Amino acid sequence: MRRLPVYLVIDTSGSMFGEPIEAVKNGLQMLITSLRQDPYALETAYVSVLTFASEARQLVPLTELSQFQSPELTASGTTAMGEALVLLADCIKREVQKGTAEQKGDWKPVVFLLSDGAPTDDLNPGIKALATVKTGTFVCCAAGQSADTSSLKRISEIVVNLDTADSNSIKSFFKWVSSSISVSSQKVELAKKDVAGLDDLPPPPPEVNVVM
Repeated sequence: MRRLPVYLVIDTSGSMFGEPIEAVKNGLQMLITSLRQDPYALETAYVSVLTFASEARQLVPLTELSQFQSPELTASGTTAMGEALVLLADCIKREVQKGTAEQKGDWKPVVFLLSDGAPTDDLNPGIKALATVKTGTFVCCAAGQSADTSSLKRISEIVVNLDTADSNSIKSFFKWVSSSISVSSQKVELAKKDVAGLDDLPPPPPEVNVVM
Protein backbone atom coordinates (compact mmCIF):
# COMPACT_ATOMS: atom_id res chain seq x y z
CA MET A 1 0.00 0.00 0.00
CA ARG A 2 1.29 3.46 -0.91
CA ARG A 3 1.15 5.75 2.10
CA LEU A 4 0.56 9.52 2.05
CA PRO A 5 3.07 10.84 4.62
CA VAL A 6 1.95 14.03 6.41
CA TYR A 7 4.47 16.04 8.43
CA LEU A 8 3.23 18.72 10.85
CA VAL A 9 6.11 21.01 11.88
CA ILE A 10 5.04 23.21 14.81
CA ASP A 11 6.69 26.19 16.48
CA THR A 12 6.67 25.63 20.27
CA SER A 13 8.92 28.57 21.20
CA GLY A 14 8.15 30.84 24.15
CA SER A 15 6.01 33.22 22.09
CA MET A 16 3.51 30.38 21.54
CA PHE A 17 2.91 30.12 25.31
CA GLY A 18 -0.70 30.37 26.50
CA GLU A 19 -3.61 30.58 24.07
CA PRO A 20 -1.63 29.74 20.87
CA ILE A 21 -0.15 26.45 22.15
CA GLU A 22 -3.50 25.41 23.68
CA ALA A 23 -5.15 26.16 20.32
CA VAL A 24 -2.54 24.00 18.55
CA LYS A 25 -3.19 21.09 20.96
CA ASN A 26 -6.95 21.35 20.37
CA GLY A 27 -6.45 21.76 16.62
CA LEU A 28 -4.26 18.66 16.42
CA GLN A 29 -6.80 16.59 18.36
CA MET A 30 -9.62 17.84 16.10
CA LEU A 31 -7.56 17.09 12.98
CA ILE A 32 -6.90 13.47 13.99
CA THR A 33 -10.54 12.89 15.03
CA SER A 34 -11.77 14.31 11.73
CA LEU A 35 -9.34 12.28 9.60
CA ARG A 36 -10.27 9.06 11.38
CA GLN A 37 -13.80 9.54 10.04
CA ASP A 38 -12.54 9.76 6.44
CA PRO A 39 -12.12 6.32 4.81
CA TYR A 40 -9.57 7.60 2.26
CA ALA A 41 -7.42 9.30 4.92
CA LEU A 42 -7.72 6.28 7.22
CA GLU A 43 -6.43 4.10 4.40
CA THR A 44 -3.50 6.21 3.22
CA ALA A 45 -2.53 9.09 5.56
CA TYR A 46 0.30 8.61 8.06
CA VAL A 47 1.06 11.55 10.36
CA SER A 48 4.25 12.75 12.07
CA VAL A 49 4.66 15.70 14.44
CA LEU A 50 7.89 17.71 14.67
CA THR A 51 8.33 20.69 16.99
CA PHE A 52 10.95 23.40 17.20
CA ALA A 53 11.85 25.70 20.08
CA SER A 54 15.46 25.97 21.32
CA GLU A 55 15.94 22.64 19.54
CA ALA A 56 14.00 20.59 16.99
CA ARG A 57 12.45 17.25 17.92
CA GLN A 58 10.31 14.61 16.28
CA LEU A 59 7.65 13.90 18.90
CA VAL A 60 5.64 11.43 16.81
CA PRO A 61 7.26 9.33 14.06
CA LEU A 62 5.24 8.64 10.92
CA THR A 63 2.21 6.81 12.34
CA GLU A 64 -1.01 5.47 10.88
CA LEU A 65 -4.10 7.38 12.00
CA SER A 66 -5.61 4.54 14.02
CA GLN A 67 -2.46 4.32 16.17
CA PHE A 68 -1.73 8.06 16.46
CA GLN A 69 -1.52 9.53 19.98
CA SER A 70 -1.29 13.30 20.39
CA PRO A 71 2.01 14.38 21.96
CA GLU A 72 2.36 16.66 24.97
CA LEU A 73 3.14 20.15 23.68
CA THR A 74 4.68 22.89 25.82
CA ALA A 75 5.94 26.32 24.72
CA SER A 76 9.30 27.78 25.77
CA GLY A 77 12.68 28.80 24.37
CA THR A 78 13.84 30.22 21.04
CA THR A 79 12.94 29.38 17.42
CA ALA A 80 15.31 26.82 15.84
CA MET A 81 13.50 26.73 12.50
CA GLY A 82 16.62 25.91 10.46
CA GLU A 83 17.32 22.91 12.70
CA ALA A 84 13.69 21.81 12.24
CA LEU A 85 14.11 21.76 8.45
CA VAL A 86 17.28 19.64 8.74
CA LEU A 87 15.38 17.23 11.02
CA LEU A 88 12.40 17.17 8.63
CA ALA A 89 14.68 16.21 5.71
CA ASP A 90 16.27 13.47 7.85
CA CYS A 91 12.84 12.08 8.83
CA ILE A 92 11.67 12.06 5.20
CA LYS A 93 14.83 10.19 4.12
CA ARG A 94 14.42 7.67 6.93
CA GLU A 95 10.64 7.14 6.94
CA VAL A 96 9.29 7.68 3.42
CA GLN A 97 9.59 4.52 1.35
CA LYS A 98 11.23 4.95 -2.03
CA GLY A 99 9.99 3.11 -5.11
CA THR A 100 11.82 0.10 -6.54
CA ALA A 101 11.63 -1.75 -9.85
CA GLU A 102 9.17 -4.18 -8.19
CA GLN A 103 6.88 -1.75 -6.40
CA LYS A 104 6.00 1.93 -6.12
CA GLY A 105 7.05 3.82 -3.01
CA ASP A 106 5.04 6.18 -0.84
CA TRP A 107 3.44 9.32 -2.25
CA LYS A 108 5.44 12.52 -1.87
CA PRO A 109 5.03 13.83 1.68
CA VAL A 110 2.68 16.72 2.41
CA VAL A 111 4.13 19.24 4.91
CA PHE A 112 2.43 21.93 7.04
CA LEU A 113 4.71 24.24 9.05
CA LEU A 114 3.25 26.69 11.60
CA SER A 115 5.26 29.52 13.19
CA ASP A 116 4.38 32.74 15.00
CA GLY A 117 7.86 34.30 14.90
CA ALA A 118 11.19 34.57 13.11
CA PRO A 119 13.95 31.92 13.11
CA THR A 120 16.67 32.46 15.74
CA ASP A 121 19.11 30.16 13.91
CA ASP A 122 20.49 29.93 10.36
CA LEU A 123 17.89 28.76 7.82
CA ASN A 124 20.47 27.96 5.11
CA PRO A 125 21.46 24.44 6.30
CA GLY A 126 17.76 23.57 6.55
CA ILE A 127 16.95 24.88 3.08
CA LYS A 128 19.95 22.97 1.70
CA ALA A 129 18.80 19.76 3.47
CA LEU A 130 15.26 20.15 2.10
CA ALA A 131 16.65 20.38 -1.44
CA THR A 132 17.89 16.77 -1.06
CA VAL A 133 14.37 15.33 -0.55
CA LYS A 134 11.18 15.41 -2.58
CA THR A 135 8.01 16.79 -1.06
CA GLY A 136 4.54 17.32 -2.49
CA THR A 137 2.52 20.27 -1.18
CA PHE A 138 4.51 22.26 1.41
CA VAL A 139 2.48 24.92 3.24
CA CYS A 140 4.07 27.41 5.66
CA CYS A 141 1.70 29.24 7.97
CA ALA A 142 2.65 32.58 9.55
CA ALA A 143 0.50 32.91 12.67
CA GLY A 144 -0.01 36.48 13.86
CA GLN A 145 1.61 39.83 13.11
CA SER A 146 5.07 38.89 14.47
CA ALA A 147 5.51 35.93 12.11
CA ASP A 148 8.28 36.33 9.54
CA THR A 149 6.72 35.66 6.12
CA SER A 150 9.95 36.48 4.25
CA SER A 151 11.78 33.58 5.97
CA LEU A 152 8.86 31.26 5.28
CA LYS A 153 8.91 32.29 1.60
CA ARG A 154 12.50 30.99 1.44
CA ILE A 155 11.24 27.58 2.60
CA SER A 156 8.19 27.20 0.36
CA GLU A 157 6.30 29.01 -2.40
CA ILE A 158 3.07 28.43 -0.49
CA VAL A 159 2.83 30.76 2.52
CA VAL A 160 -0.44 31.56 4.28
CA ASN A 161 -0.97 34.10 7.02
CA LEU A 162 -3.24 34.23 10.07
CA ASP A 163 -3.96 37.79 11.26
CA THR A 164 -3.77 36.58 14.86
CA ALA A 165 -2.39 33.53 16.67
CA ASP A 166 -5.56 33.16 18.74
CA SER A 167 -7.65 30.04 19.20
CA ASN A 168 -10.19 30.88 16.45
CA SER A 169 -7.54 31.48 13.77
CA ILE A 170 -5.46 28.44 14.68
CA LYS A 171 -8.62 26.29 14.82
CA SER A 172 -9.53 27.47 11.30
CA PHE A 173 -6.02 26.64 10.10
CA PHE A 174 -6.18 23.10 11.49
CA LYS A 175 -9.66 22.59 10.01
CA TRP A 176 -8.24 23.58 6.63
CA VAL A 177 -5.24 21.26 7.15
CA SER A 178 -7.66 18.45 7.96
CA SER A 179 -9.75 19.01 4.83
CA SER A 180 -6.53 19.39 2.78
CA ILE A 181 -5.26 16.01 3.99
CA SER A 182 -8.67 14.44 3.25
CA VAL A 183 -8.67 15.85 -0.29
CA SER A 184 -5.03 14.81 -0.78
CA SER A 185 -5.81 11.25 0.37
CA GLN A 186 -8.73 11.05 -2.03
CA LYS A 187 -6.65 12.40 -4.94
CA VAL A 188 -3.80 9.94 -4.50
CA GLU A 189 -6.24 7.05 -4.11
CA LEU A 190 -8.52 7.91 -7.03
CA ALA A 191 -6.35 9.91 -9.46
CA LYS A 192 -3.09 8.10 -8.55
CA LYS A 193 -1.21 11.40 -8.69
CA ASP A 194 0.95 13.25 -6.19
CA VAL A 195 -0.57 16.38 -4.65
CA ALA A 196 1.62 19.19 -5.94
CA GLY A 197 0.38 22.61 -4.87
CA LEU A 198 -2.25 24.95 -3.52
CA ASP A 199 -4.54 24.30 -6.52
CA ASP A 200 -4.86 20.68 -5.38
CA LEU A 201 -6.16 21.73 -1.94
CA PRO A 202 -9.57 23.09 -0.88
CA PRO A 203 -9.75 26.93 -0.77
CA PRO A 204 -8.54 28.35 2.57
CA PRO A 205 -11.14 29.81 4.98
CA PRO A 206 -11.39 33.62 5.45
CA GLU A 207 -9.00 33.53 8.45
CA VAL A 208 -6.24 31.97 6.31
CA ASN A 209 -4.81 34.46 3.79
CA VAL A 210 -2.48 33.38 0.99
CA VAL A 211 0.71 35.52 0.93
CA MET A 212 1.59 36.49 -2.64
